[in-house]
Amino acid sequence: MSPAIQLSDINKRFGEVHANKDVNLTVERGTIHGIVGENGAGKSTLMSILYGFYEADSGEIRVGGKPVSIRSPADAIHVGIGMVHQHFMLVEPLTVVENVMLGAEGGTMLRAGEAKVRAELARLARDYGLEIDVNATVGDLSVGLQQRVEILKALYRGADILILDEPTAVLTPPEADALFELLQALKQQGKTVILITHKLREIMAVTDRVSVMRRGEMVATVETARTSPPELAELMVGRRVLLRVEKSERAPGAPMLQVENLSVVDHRGVLRVANVSFTVHAGEIVGIAGVAGNGQSELLEALAGMRQPVLGAMRFEGQEIRFADHNPHRMRQLGLLHVPEDRLRMGLVPAFPAFESAILGFSDEAQLGSGPILNHDRMIADLADKMKHYDVRPPAPRLKTSKFSGGNQQKIVLAREIERQPKVLLVGQPTRGVDIGAIEFIHRRLIALRDAGVGILLVSVELDEIMNLSDRILTMCGGQITGERKPAETNEQDLGLLMAGVTDEAA
Repeated sequence: MSPAIQLSDINKRFGEVHANKDVNLTVERGTIHGIVGENGAGKSTLMSILYGFYEADSGEIRVGGKPVSIRSPADAIHVGIGMVHQHFMLVEPLTVVENVMLGAEGGTMLRAGEAKVRAELARLARDYGLEIDVNATVGDLSVGLQQRVEILKALYRGADILILDEPTAVLTPPEADALFELLQALKQQGKTVILITHKLREIMAVTDRVSVMRRGEMVATVETARTSPPELAELMVGRRVLLRVEKSERAPGAPMLQVENLSVVDHRGVLRVANVSFTVHAGEIVGIAGVAGNGQSELLEALAGMRQPVLGAMRFEGQEIRFADHNPHRMRQLGLLHVPEDRLRMGLVPAFPAFESAILGFSDEAQLGSGPILNHDRMIADLADKMKHYDVRPPAPRLKTSKFSGGNQQKIVLAREIERQPKVLLVGQPTRGVDIGAIEFIHRRLIALRDAGVGILLVSVELDEIMNLSDRILTMCGGQITGERKPAETNEQDLGLLMAGVTDEAA
């Protein structure tokens, strides 16, 4: 049989940026094919060409051995290609059924179209284990279930080839495991899956073959069973990559951030953080491990001044923080800075040029302008310098923020906060959606901050990240601290029990 996909000599430029350079790729039918590379390597651009978001400047696309012209997503859908994007394309106030039929209503009589969608969703649930409440409002679903809706949309439109762009970047470990089981089921049914991810462990676990891109070029395609994470990392980055964190033992300094019996409610008045107490000292990294949705997000927002606690007390360098004066500007003035968990919703403005996103929260700094008037030349020069030191690609301060890959957006946020010399840094999911080379870079920056005496509170759903970076680990479940461990005295199984609420006392 002909391959599912053949891309030949694909080229794509965005101004001076040569995003894809003579790229060749063959994806066999009924396989899971991984594509890896650093952020900005051209992976998403290549798949956007295959799905019709972009049109290649030159080159040929073959689907099932036949040359095709794909100039829009409608063309891609017509030849059996579907795509699940890293940031979902869903209308949250609509139900699952309404989202699936949106754009494929089947005529003006919506009732007949809806009946067809419901019947097809029932079949897909039987064939692939894609059970879901079709009447549920999408905005009320977990991230994992929202992703399932995206996959259902693609399958409903007849996709035989499914592209997933960083599908686990926003998933919890159990949700990621469920996704991989689904991908294997799709493969068994003869579907072809193209998986874009930066997580080498996932590549090794679920793919049949893997292609590596670097700086816009395809540098290798190998059988997954015949390679290894270190080899793939070296192919991605062009040098040997340290896959573990190197840090020395250090004695913590004075207490910097003290939290006593802190309680926080969400916008609906539901208690999300309950009587939490801990201390972050100078020169230490305190990691918080927990399944997403157990109060970590609300805790970080409360500490950063974005959410008012309802009970408890906070002290910064021994000074009590009055909740009446508690806001992000006040905390930044004290030296507590924040890398938010969701860079697009809370850390950046996608529509802004990068040099404007790079000063959010710091626009009153004297070096950026005079009074209320900002100096764009200074802002651009400031970000250009940070881009050089943080290896942001492309190094284009005027480029719209949304045009950067997720990992390079993350570097912009980190550069903005770290270079302001924090006393305490709150970091939420620092390497979410970030490639292996950038992960190594970010980890080194955090360790350097810690060694310079900064106190760091780290929240991550990646247990290996928590284990490698932290000097102390706290676990959260149901809005409460369920345990404290030193990395050398615990393991993933022990932490997993604590994250599930099985405290030492309960055990």
